[in-house]
Amino acid sequence: MGKKWLPLESNPDVLNDFTSQLGLDVSKHSFHDVYGLDEELLAMVPQPVLGMLLLFPITKESEAAKDAEDARLKGEGYVVPEGVYFMKQTIGNACGTIGALHAIANTQDKVSIAEGSFLQRFFSATADLTPEQRGKYLEDPPPGAPDLDEAHQAAAQEGATAPPSLDEVVDLHFVALVERRGRLFELDGRKLFPIDHGATSSESLLQDSARVVQEFMQANYSINFNLMAFAASQP
Repeated sequence: MGKKWLPLESNPDVLNDFTSQLGLDVSKHSFHDVYGLDEELLAMVPQPVLGMLLLFPITKESEAAKDAEDARLKGEGYVVPEGVYFMKQTIGNACGTIGALHAIANTQDKVSIAEGSFLQRFFSATADLTPEQRGKYLEDPPPGAPDLDEAHQAAAQEGATAPPSLDEVVDLHFVALVERRGRLFELDGRKLFPIDHGATSSESLLQDSARVVQEFMQANYSINFNLMAFAASQP
């Protein structure tokens, strides 16, 4: 990857400040910590849940699984399902921003986005582009198009811990989980396609996402995960 950003911290306050600057009405929908996967802790998450952001470690197991999955789906002639907004990640360490964009883009019919804001302009300009073109549009916007560089870099400085240097290798990665047309999709800008994890609904999205996260943990032989919900804001 050519361009590289500082990574975003997995922190709801950081993401809410950031997406608010981009045009999301966070008084209605925002990001929340998920403290665990058992039913009691999941019950603490505000409803309705629109999407999830999962941060997990990149390991040799996760990379091997990603490569095998990409090869299998490509061999099967898989294409991005209709109605799913998916974009490739072409900027280093941009996975937090890509994850947030995936969560918001696929719930535009449920959230409030300010007219003329970055989000409104970006989603409008990229609606008919391919996933690869969307990633390049974010990396190198055409003249007059909204540019995210400064807003992202400012958000990366806001976390509770100091961000790593641009030269440091970061082995943590964000993906989004969203419901589209009754299916649970994993949206990972490093993969070739969205991954369909089966049937879901707006009512069961949280529990179904928890199941997927547990599968991630078992496949990666790691418990170093962090999960946030994109859900209704608390009063």
